[in-house]
Amino acid sequence: MDHARIHALAQDRRQRAARHRRRARLVLLVLGAVLLAHALVGENGLVALWRARRQYETVQAELVRLRAERDRLRERARRLREDPAAIEELARRELGLVRPGETLVFVVPGQPARVR
Repeated sequence: MDHARIHALAQDRRQRAARHRRRARLVLLVLGAVLLAHALVGENGLVALWRARRQYETVQAELVRLRAERDRLRERARRLREDPAAIEELARRELGLVRPGETLVFVVPGQPARVR
């Protein structure tokens, strides 16, 4: 083989190697982009994590609100079981009950008061 032919073969090998490296880089770049996209918006990606975290915070806030309401209702039930004044106040407010001898007065804004 002559020197020019050896030089041409060597240059051809270098060009093929360079093409393979470019293809390999391109494959790695595409693979990296796909993995990054999956990590961001995939089923268990970053966006899903943010969504789950917001949902968790919403549920936690609702849980705090419901626990406070439960405590308030427990206290109201305790008062109704143990405090006759609480029962009387509820009967007067919710049922409009009055004691014998009391007069119930309805006040309607814009109209004169009437006694019943």
